[in-house]
Amino acid sequence: MKKSKVSKTYAQINAKIRKGDVVVVTAEEMIDIVRENGAAEAARQVDVVTTGTFSPMCSSGAFINFGHAVPGIKASQVWLNDVPAYAGIAAVDCYIGATEPRSDDPLNKVYPGEFRYGGGHVIQDLLAGEKIHLKARSYGTDCYPRKELEKEIDLATLPQATLCNPRNAYQNYNCAINLTRKTIYTYMGTLKPMAANANYCSAGQLSPLLNDPFYQTIGMGTHIFLGGGEGYVTWHGTQHNPGQERTARGVPVRPAGTLWVMGDLKQMQPQWLRGVSIQGYGCSLAVGVGVPIPILNEDLARFTGVADEELFTQIVDYGNDYPKGRAHSHGMVSYAELKSGSIQFKGKQIPSVPLSSVVKAREIAEALKQRISGGQFLLGAPQFTLPQ
Repeated sequence: MKKSKVSKTYAQINAKIRKGDVVVVTAEEMIDIVRENGAAEAARQVDVVTTGTFSPMCSSGAFINFGHAVPGIKASQVWLNDVPAYAGIAAVDCYIGATEPRSDDPLNKVYPGEFRYGGGHVIQDLLAGEKIHLKARSYGTDCYPRKELEKEIDLATLPQATLCNPRNAYQNYNCAINLTRKTIYTYMGTLKPMAANANYCSAGQLSPLLNDPFYQTIGMGTHIFLGGGEGYVTWHGTQHNPGQERTARGVPVRPAGTLWVMGDLKQMQPQWLRGVSIQGYGCSLAVGVGVPIPILNEDLARFTGVADEELFTQIVDYGNDYPKGRAHSHGMVSYAELKSGSIQFKGKQIPSVPLSSVVKAREIAEALKQRISGGQFLLGAPQFTLPQ
């Protein structure tokens, strides 16, 4: 007797989560299940596949409401631990960006700069329970007469703090090399001359958008692991560019989709949001993101069964081509090869180094698996999925 096609709904899977009989596996575990049983049978067996990624994500930050003072102030300039925050929102609201350095940072005047403290570090310190020195200035108004304010704040006593990251969890990214004769310092890390090393930044087979390449289950309202707490996809991220060249399995071979994500900062944990200093480039924030993918049908089982040897990215020269806006490819390389620790490039073996942590990505996928299996995390059906 021929088996019927697999078709599940979010409501059905959430009911299984509530009852405690949902079947959840990580994206790495799904690879073997699909290989051994085929996509159709895997779709019957598995309800949810969990993914994870942990890496520097520059387009990140937090909206912070620091509460009204007496007399009141309409802050027009704000600093948190001497890191400028954007105050052009409302009287006591500001946005601290992950890449903003301290006001007194020498930047690249002493090259390469160290960028020891910035917005990402402020966010990490808030999560760690540290006191943050807030300084605000204003031009004064009739209803908000105060012109200066200084006080100590911490996350527990803030009225509100919301992580709001306009571009996270890039769907694939370049492998960076340097073909010039000098060492260069980039957001992809330090690149030695004449292609002496190759840096990459993806969790590969664990990466969220590589497991749902056409965004069939990811969009506005998708419930996610974010910074150790919970959050949501609220829009497609900036620079979302799904119309890239793809493999036969539908996976883009260049940077493509991105996520705009938000969540309550007060629920998050410092080990999953960490300030980053990138030598010669600037400050950032390493963000932990995990997206559960409901296996609604056979296609999604097939997509989540993708392995590193089937995922490819472009080798891009960050010494000449990238600064000049040229998208020239110097070849493709698989994530299996990148994760092996070295790649072949023009007849020689060169070391490959990740900016993202596969270990942390694996921990995120497992933590999300345990939350769903334990009935602590329900799936959020997107109101609409990301543009394809």
